[in-house]
Amino acid sequence: MFQAASMADSRSKKSAAADDEDMDPTQYFENRLKYVAALRAAGKEPYPHKFHATMSIPEYVEQYKNIGNGEHLEDVTVNLAGRIMSKRSSSSKLFFYDLHGGAAKVQVMADASKSDLNEEEFSRFHSNVKRGDYVGVKGFPGKTKRGELSIFPRSFIVLTPCLHMLPRQKPKAGSVSDNANLKKEDAWVPGRTRNPETYILKDQETRYRQRHLDLILNKESLQIFKTRSKIILYIRRFLESRRFMEVETPMMNTIAGGAAARPFVTYHNDLNMKLYMRISPELHLKRLVVGGLDRVYEIGKQFRNEGIDLTHNTEFTTCEFYMALADYNDLMELTETMLSGMVKELTGGYKIKYRANGLDEDPIEIDFTPPFRRIDMIEELEKMANLNIPKDFSSDEANKYLKDVCTKYEIKCAPPETTARLLDKLVGHFLEETCTNPAFIINHPELTSPLAKWHRTKKGLTERFELFINKHELCNAYTELNDSVVQRQRFAEQLKDRQSGDDEAMALDETFCTALECGLPPTGGWGLGIDRLTMLLTDSQNIKEVILFPTMKPQDEP
Repeated sequence: MFQAASMADSRSKKSAAADDEDMDPTQYFENRLKYVAALRAAGKEPYPHKFHATMSIPEYVEQYKNIGNGEHLEDVTVNLAGRIMSKRSSSSKLFFYDLHGGAAKVQVMADASKSDLNEEEFSRFHSNVKRGDYVGVKGFPGKTKRGELSIFPRSFIVLTPCLHMLPRQKPKAGSVSDNANLKKEDAWVPGRTRNPETYILKDQETRYRQRHLDLILNKESLQIFKTRSKIILYIRRFLESRRFMEVETPMMNTIAGGAAARPFVTYHNDLNMKLYMRISPELHLKRLVVGGLDRVYEIGKQFRNEGIDLTHNTEFTTCEFYMALADYNDLMELTETMLSGMVKELTGGYKIKYRANGLDEDPIEIDFTPPFRRIDMIEELEKMANLNIPKDFSSDEANKYLKDVCTKYEIKCAPPETTARLLDKLVGHFLEETCTNPAFIINHPELTSPLAKWHRTKKGLTERFELFINKHELCNAYTELNDSVVQRQRFAEQLKDRQSGDDEAMALDETFCTALECGLPPTGGWGLGIDRLTMLLTDSQNIKEVILFPTMKPQDEP
C-alpha cells in the first residue's frame, strides 16, 4: 500500500517543489524531521522493518531491456528497492523518479490511474517523497513510447526517508537534464580517464570525509571501489589457482619488523607492555613457510607512521606471498603474468590511460604488455650519472662518494645520510623517473635489502627487484635470505643505522631468527600495494580516491 501523511502546513505540490529547491538546508532538515514525526503521530511507521525485493535494479535492467517501445507487461509483478535520485512531475497525477541501486538506474513512472490510492491520496503522498529517499516499488515492467525502461508502480513505500537536502548537478550549457551527465559517468570503465567535471559532489574534503555522500552522488566513485574489489578478487583467484593458501597474521607485535618504516605504538594494559602496529606481515609469513606451508599469502592492512601525500596513507593494503623453491626470477615472470592478465581482464587490453600530470593535462599511456623492462640498479645508475661507486657499499668511502654525488646533482637527503638513504635518493632521481611503463629495478645492494638473499654472481648485491609503474613503486620482491647467521649479521648492521638516528631501520626479531635456524627452504617473497595499483587502473591521482575512509586531519569543531 501507499503510505500517506500530510504536513500540518500543507502546500500545493508546485510551490512545495520550488521551496525545496531554494530552501535553507537547515530548514529542509527540520521540515523532514517534522514530516517523520507527523507520520508517527498518524500511526504510520516511517522506517519499515522489511521490504521483499524480487530482483535488483541491474537484474531488472538486464531482464527487461529488450521489451518494445510503449510495451507494458501488466501481468508481471516486480518488487524493486533503491534510492531516488531525481523527481519530476507533469501534474498531480503523474510523477517520474530515477531509482538507483547497484550502479544502475531505472525510471519509476507513478501514474495515479494505476495506483491503489485515490487521486487525492496519491497527490498528497508523492508531494512528500523527496530526492534521496530509499523506497520500495511494487509494479509492472514497461517502456515509454520513447523507449525508456520503466517500472509502473501499483504500490510505493518510503523505506527510509533522507532527512538532508542532497546536492544537485548544476546543468551545463546545452545540457537538457542531469541524465546526460549520469550516462557519461556510467560509461566509465577501468583503464580509461575519469570525468570528475561531471561529479555532483565535487569538493574533495567532503567526498573523503563523507564517503556515503560521494558514493550516493558520484557514480564513478562507486565504480572505483567496485574496480578495487575486482582487483583483489583477481589476485585471490590467481594465487589460489597456483595452490597458494590464504592466511592471517597478527596486526600487533612486540617488534615492528619486515620493512624499513616507522611504526605506530600502542599499549596493552593487561600485559603491561608496548605493542607495535604491523608495518609488514613478512616475518610471520616466512615462519609459516618454515612450518611447512609452502605457498602462503595474505591480503591485509599495514600501518606506517609516516607522512601523508598523494601516494601515501598511514594505513594501506598489501598482498604478500611466499613461495617455497622459487627465486626472484620466477617472481618476475609471475608478476608479469598476474598484472598483464589482470589489466587485460579488467580493461579489455594491455594499455591504459592515466592523467599522471593532473586533470588539466593530456593523459599518458601505460603499456602492460609483457615482458617488462629490467634495469640493473647499480650498473644503470653508474651509466646514467657517469659514476664509479666503490663496491664496498658499507665503507666510509662509499658513503662519502654518494654524499658528494648528491651534492653535485643537488639531490637532497634528509639526515641521517646513511648509504642506504643516499642510494635510494639517487635511484629515485635517475632510474625511477624512466619507469612509466612497468619496469623491474633489480639487484639491490645488501645494505639496502636486509632480508634479501645475496646475489649468486654479483658480490655485495642481492637478488631483489622492485616494480615501478608511472615512476612509483608497486611491488617489492626477492629471493629470501634463509641463512640464519647472515640474517643476524644483517640485523646487526641495521642496528648501527638505528643508533645513528635512522628510526626506519629494522630491529632484531629473535623469534624470526630462531625460526630460520629450523630451516627455511629456498623461497621467493613478494609484496604489492593494492592502493597504488587501484590508482593506476582508475585514473586516480590521489590515494584518498581509492581508500574508502582515508586518514584525514580532524576538522575544527563548530
